[in-house]
Amino acid sequence: MEKMIEKLMYNARWILAPIYVGLSLALVMLGLKFFEEIFHTLPILFEIKEAELVLVILSLIDMALVGGLIVMVMISSYENFVSQLDIDEGTEKLGWLGKVDSSTLKSKVAASIVAISSIHLLKIFMNAEQIADGKLMWYVIIHLTFVLSAFLMGYLDKLTRHH
Repeated sequence: MEKMIEKLMYNARWILAPIYVGLSLALVMLGLKFFEEIFHTLPILFEIKEAELVLVILSLIDMALVGGLIVMVMISSYENFVSQLDIDEGTEKLGWLGKVDSSTLKSKVAASIVAISSIHLLKIFMNAEQIADGKLMWYVIIHLTFVLSAFLMGYLDKLTRHH
């Protein structure tokens, strides 16, 4: 009975596989939004102010960071929790493939969240005159919470990691 339960629990990891496929669909949706933003901006490029263009570019960078985060989570989580990827010989292989454990992944996700939050905060600062001071303060507090959380996660990982 114990052996059967253990085998069932071990094989249950495959339930995660469709979730990672779903993340690839989320990546497609993000890519479509990315190009929608570009095609929306191109016709009015010479009519918008430089600050508005910078905001559009920051949004594109934000989407690129989120896309990279999706790829990293999707592939490394699949490798860590479901099955090792079988990449054909001669096929381009990502340099970090097989090297990102769950602890490293958490640190990279936290760093990505801080970077994404930084871009959002920069976009908010560019429109600061239109935002109430109280709201601006909360944006900064939330961002600093992400920074502190990422720092503490990295520090705790350093303390508990055995080389």
